[in-house]
Amino acid sequence: MAGRSSDDQPRTPNRCSSESPTYARLRYAEPQTPATIAVIRAWPRRRQSTQRDIVHLPTTLAPWSPHDTQLILSCVLGLVLIIVFISALKLAPFLSILVGTFAAGFAAGLPLEAVASAFSKGAGSLLGDVGIIIALGAMLGALMAESGAADRLVSTILKHSTPRSLPWMMALVAIIIGMPLFFEVGLVMMVPIIFVMARRSKQPILRIAIPALAGMTTLHALLPPHPGPLIAVSALHADLGLTLGLGLIVAIPAVILAGPLYGIWLSGRMDVAEPEEMGKLFSAQTDTAEPPSFAISLITILLPVILMLGRTVAKLALQPETFLFNALNFLGEPLVALGLTVLFAIVALGWSRGMPRDRVSGILRKSLPPIAALLLTIGAGGGLKQALVVAGISTTIGKIAVGAHMPLILLAWLIAVALRQATGSATVATTTTAGIVAPVVIGLSPTHNSLMALAIGAGSVFFCHVNDAGFWMVREYFGLKLKQTVFVWSILQTIVSVVGLALTLLMWSVLT
Repeated sequence: MAGRSSDDQPRTPNRCSSESPTYARLRYAEPQTPATIAVIRAWPRRRQSTQRDIVHLPTTLAPWSPHDTQLILSCVLGLVLIIVFISALKLAPFLSILVGTFAAGFAAGLPLEAVASAFSKGAGSLLGDVGIIIALGAMLGALMAESGAADRLVSTILKHSTPRSLPWMMALVAIIIGMPLFFEVGLVMMVPIIFVMARRSKQPILRIAIPALAGMTTLHALLPPHPGPLIAVSALHADLGLTLGLGLIVAIPAVILAGPLYGIWLSGRMDVAEPEEMGKLFSAQTDTAEPPSFAISLITILLPVILMLGRTVAKLALQPETFLFNALNFLGEPLVALGLTVLFAIVALGWSRGMPRDRVSGILRKSLPPIAALLLTIGAGGGLKQALVVAGISTTIGKIAVGAHMPLILLAWLIAVALRQATGSATVATTTTAGIVAPVVIGLSPTHNSLMALAIGAGSVFFCHVNDAGFWMVREYFGLKLKQTVFVWSILQTIVSVVGLALTLLMWSVLT
């Protein structure tokens, strides 16, 4: 019929012999979604490219507008104010983030009541998710320190290691403990071990802490069953087992470079003393009786790991809605797993060893005040993230990717980096990036889809800063200044991110 474009002509099963299988499958598929139509129309440009992994991203996003520019500038304004208030004016981080959030929201054009609502929602959501876990972790850490269980674990590790190998041993311990745990849970489990280990070995605390941090954050970014990698695997329809195998290949060098090697280098150039309040919290009393056995100490520290690992196995291997699935799913919920572990520690490390109930109660009570500032700061970081998300920063970052012409895996990494810098959330960065690039990975091999998921995960941890809850956890736990936290945490994560990108690009070329 006259006037019809070629794309409107009725489709026919007679396929041109020059068409690629992927293009043919998209063109003759029923029904055709807007995403597949966009890919079909972009395909000639893709075929003309000299590099087959260079594409134009199809999108239904609106064109760039002055509001997008305003939003980017307001985000920068808020972050600059937070840094100035903390570094120059010496205000408390919680108050600085609060002021920076309102400044960014107002500059972005949000009503002040909407900024307040978003801040409250973000802070409440994050504290409801992470705050109780941190409180339970502080209780468990205090019980392990005062009972001597942490000392027992540290003594055993020290017997089987040398001062030279200790950073490597801490990275291995963090990987084992952090495999099934969310980063925040793994950190609160490792903190008492880090403090006692540094004290007993008489080594700089950064030499012990950085390898542990690197082990946990690398797993969180690259390996299923952590939330970010699982989101990317699902959105890109990647193979879970293949992603896990390739993720291990990427994770091991990343942990080595960002952990023991960087920790040894930085600890010789940055002198960080043990913070007084946290040091007292994780110190054993001199009148403590014979410490618990190594077996009881190890069971206590591994109990939440085992419970959460059981939940992961249930989701991967069991049928939903069965009794065993429901039981493992409930017991592996982080709040339940840590709560049960604290109750187990009260009995196994306290009452059963003759520790008076008043003393056990006192240990639990005194564990909470030192983390009050930490909880408020983390909550404020969640409020800042939510205000920026409500203002539309994710959509604005997505528009930056429109019309991009570069290797697909590099583009995916850069989008994740930009979203993480703007929102402070690895989950937001991973989910949004995977959604943006998902239409153009149709037809790629399972290996390439898995590498795309890993590149997105690597980008989601690049240079995490003041809008990141982990940034403030590290700062408050180890008593760091803002500049020191950048070196200890932000640069550590940047190393993980860049190594992840480099290795995924290398495998993308080698495995093509």
